[in-house]
Amino acid sequence: MITLNKVHHIAIIASDYSKSKHFYIDILGLTIIQEIYRENRDSYKLDLALNGNFIIELFSFPSPPKRTSGPEAAGLRHLAFEVNDIQETRNHILEQGCDAEEIRIDEFTGKKFFFTADPDNTPIEFYEK
Repeated sequence: MITLNKVHHIAIIASDYSKSKHFYIDILGLTIIQEIYRENRDSYKLDLALNGNFIIELFSFPSPPKRTSGPEAAGLRHLAFEVNDIQETRNHILEQGCDAEEIRIDEFTGKKFFFTADPDNTPIEFYEK
């Protein structure tokens, strides 16, 4: 049996690197660990942290195919962040010009949550602590 310690990172490919970089840094508040331009791939690799912990690798590639989000398709379903104040988080997302679903209650946990999406329509969930 193997031993998994934690999720090391999540890799996301952006169709518009500047828009996605803005979303993850300026709207969600992740911080840059490092940004590298890989000339041989015509690609950026941006390592992002949440509270000092590396969690997302944001990539750019020339002309990546669109991601299928709806109807739900096999593969990664969504990326979820825990938040302290669900209403404050939703208000912030809306103030940034992003769409956000209404706040719902998880029928199994009783916790509040809602979804938005990144610039490539990757579903982003915010879930109350």
